[in-house]
Amino acid sequence: MRYLPVFLDMQSGKVLLVGAGELVRAKLRLLAAAGAHIRWYATDGNHDLAGLAADDAARIELAEGDPLSADLSGIIAILCAGAGDIGVAMSVRAKALGLPANVMDDLAHSTFIFPAIVDRGDVVVAVGTGGTSPVVARRVREQIEAVLPARIGDLATFIGRFRKAMNARITEFPLRRRFWERVVDGPIGALVLAGRKAEAEKALNDIADPAAFAGVSDEGKAEGRVTLVGAGPGDPDLLTVKALRALQDADVVFYDELVSPEILDRIRRDASRVPVGRRIGKPGIGQDAINKLLIEAAQSGQRVVRLKGGDPFIFGRGGEEIEALRAAGVAYSVVPGITAGLGAAAQFEAPLTYRHEALRITFLTAHKATDADAVDWSVLTDSKMTIVVYMGMTAAPSVRSGLLAAGRSPETPVGIFARVTRPDAQAVVGTLEELPALVEKIDGGPAILIIGDVVAHSAPWREANAGHIISKLLDAAE
Repeated sequence: MRYLPVFLDMQSGKVLLVGAGELVRAKLRLLAAAGAHIRWYATDGNHDLAGLAADDAARIELAEGDPLSADLSGIIAILCAGAGDIGVAMSVRAKALGLPANVMDDLAHSTFIFPAIVDRGDVVVAVGTGGTSPVVARRVREQIEAVLPARIGDLATFIGRFRKAMNARITEFPLRRRFWERVVDGPIGALVLAGRKAEAEKALNDIADPAAFAGVSDEGKAEGRVTLVGAGPGDPDLLTVKALRALQDADVVFYDELVSPEILDRIRRDASRVPVGRRIGKPGIGQDAINKLLIEAAQSGQRVVRLKGGDPFIFGRGGEEIEALRAAGVAYSVVPGITAGLGAAAQFEAPLTYRHEALRITFLTAHKATDADAVDWSVLTDSKMTIVVYMGMTAAPSVRSGLLAAGRSPETPVGIFARVTRPDAQAVVGTLEELPALVEKIDGGPAILIIGDVVAHSAPWREANAGHIISKLLDAAE
């Protein structure tokens, strides 16, 4: 992030606007909508205000003369649009005085840029692309416009009216945050968004005990809870809406090693982040220690998220954690995530089931050879069964040996899918006989193995066998 979004108080001084044509008038309308006081130098001498309302026009000073020699005292920013070489010269002058400057479509001479803006009164959303693609910014803004309630600005204004008085009644900041979250997310917020502000005001005034409303027990403690959240295989776009909400509400997040940085970026900025996971071959703090941390954080009144790669209940030890929470009397909930097997199937077009070919699926884990040795491979020899092996790269030779010894065909298609749904995802396909050699081609995990005829329907298999298929077709044609 090169450009930090900030909000400039348009009433703290004047904005110097330089330029001509429709480009400068677009900036004029934008500044006027923000309540700015403007001094405008029209480089073509045309000061047509393009139908601005009288109140907005009253805040515009139509300046004459050379802007390069203008008095800049009281100026808070300089904007140039359709100003040609004058814009570059004004930028040089602004930088010499330490004034922020924007020269439209000229990043080299701009110290700030204009974002795409969603304006809902007191709620303003700015979308920027570092000046590289205003069209992309506009498209993002359009999507935000489509989902943002029309009266969200009214809700912010409503809360602003009561904030000081209510904050005096709730002295602790974490409790105040919870109080206002329940107002925004609950019936009172819904009334404001529906345009029924009088009813909302009465409901807020009728709250006799703000602390109790915020979720404080009779003993004066905030009610803590734990949410087990499945982070999915890596792509942040695969997080559920419920998972995103939990990450934004959390006071502390205990996360696994395999959770991607892009997903960690979805956590509320002021929430504590505690890494508790481990990778194969590296030490970790242990499951009992993790359980203890979760319980202690919840009992201290915090909203806790246990963030796990994939799904909490598919080789994620989520069951063990809720048993510990239940025994400690800690409230909990579970938000499912997309497991790596499903992520791999979707990304690489490997259907885990296929009519008449694959009628059942088995998920198993094999951290190491001893895990594979403990599996009863005799129940996994059905050619119509797809086998998905988690954490199976190290134990790949034992997986192959177990299946072959039990009678599975050495020609069974297999795929190794690494870092699925991430930008550096990788797939290698071949046969069960080749499995250990295929593992050597993978540039690091995490990875899963998919074993079964369905792999032959995958995109990597089609790509790997394209030449063979063409040769067969040519031979048939001859």
